[in-house]
Amino acid sequence: MAEYAKEVESPTSVNSPPLDYTVVLPTLNEREGLAKTLEELFSVGIPPGKILVVDGGSSDGTCREAEARGVKCIQQDGRGKADAVRTALRKTNTPAVVIMDADYTYPAKYVPQLLEMLQHCDEVIGARAYPERGAQKAIYRLGNSILTTLFNAIFGTRLTDVLSGMYAVRREALEGLEKASRGFGIESEIAAHIASTGGEICEISIEYRRRVGKKKLGVKHGMLIALDIIRLAIRYNPTFITFAAAALLTIPGLLVASWVAYRWIFQGVKHYIWGMIAIAMIAGGIASAALAVLALYLKRMEIRILKAVKKTTKPT
Repeated sequence: MAEYAKEVESPTSVNSPPLDYTVVLPTLNEREGLAKTLEELFSVGIPPGKILVVDGGSSDGTCREAEARGVKCIQQDGRGKADAVRTALRKTNTPAVVIMDADYTYPAKYVPQLLEMLQHCDEVIGARAYPERGAQKAIYRLGNSILTTLFNAIFGTRLTDVLSGMYAVRREALEGLEKASRGFGIESEIAAHIASTGGEICEISIEYRRRVGKKKLGVKHGMLIALDIIRLAIRYNPTFITFAAAALLTIPGLLVASWVAYRWIFQGVKHYIWGMIAIAMIAGGIASAALAVLALYLKRMEIRILKAVKKTTKPT
């Protein structure tokens, strides 16, 4: 994949956007944070009619807060952030959609840059490069780094923050997107779909602030996101996952081989059958690991071909 980076610039206004857009704010009991987020969006020139709040059943008057400011608020289908985003995609028809959390963590001043960069890419992610002190604990930064590295290894990307909650995407790039993730895994699902279909994913560096209100994302959600990434890999590159799983045979094979060697060297007992089993497991695991690597390279070659085809068929 080819990604592009763009340094933080001074905020601009969305007076003449290159693409018609909708700013989508998934919410669940975000009344206080939503109020500050909406005011900031208005301050950079985004009118209420360009914003859609998708609520997951708030009990704190989140929707009333949006409607009081002239912003449309709808109830999502299903539960969790993933279903909120899917609901928004069904209820809107603009060529571009900007997704951002409503807890005031993501500065609205980057929306114009996301939309500007979207002229050259299918998705633009706001990579959290400048976190405010105390905005993100070390355990979450580590988890995000591990999950992004896992995603890059599987899908052949070079992203720095695949789980950012602020990104812009072209609607046409989401054609064929299936329901493969739950909750906070929607960001990786969208990126996986675009990467696997030959789309361009770009990043811009953004600031990240302390959230307003109670934090909803916990360590357990990181585990769920990791499982979602594995499920996405099964969907988009099943050959790699199959051989990667088979490569794990090397571990029990080495354990059995160590036991056989110990019994032979130190106790004089020979286990020919177990020795043959251990050799077979190790050989099979090594061969599977090699095939898993080959599957990754073949997938990346497929992506390059898809990208080349898209470029040649793209209207000038």
